[in-house]
Amino acid sequence: MIEIPAEMLSAEILYGIIEEFILREGTDYGSHEVSLESKIDQVKHQLSKGDVLITFDPATENCNLLTRHQFKQYQAEQEDAEQQP
Repeated sequence: MIEIPAEMLSAEILYGIIEEFILREGTDYGSHEVSLESKIDQVKHQLSKGDVLITFDPATENCNLLTRHQFKQYQAEQEDAEQQP
């Protein structure tokens, strides 16, 4: 899995990746409705802070958003798998 820096993507592609993730996840924000634009702004803010990363998996050819913790956990699991005979 490869990290894709958000600043390397055009605004249109970044918007599309975030929108697809939000719609795929079906996120529930509780008792009040949150607009898609507001959700996209929230994710953009998390990306700018480095809390969320855009990733690309060459094996599946899919983009995904992961928290920094999830990405580090994935990397550690991959390193462990490579070290086992």
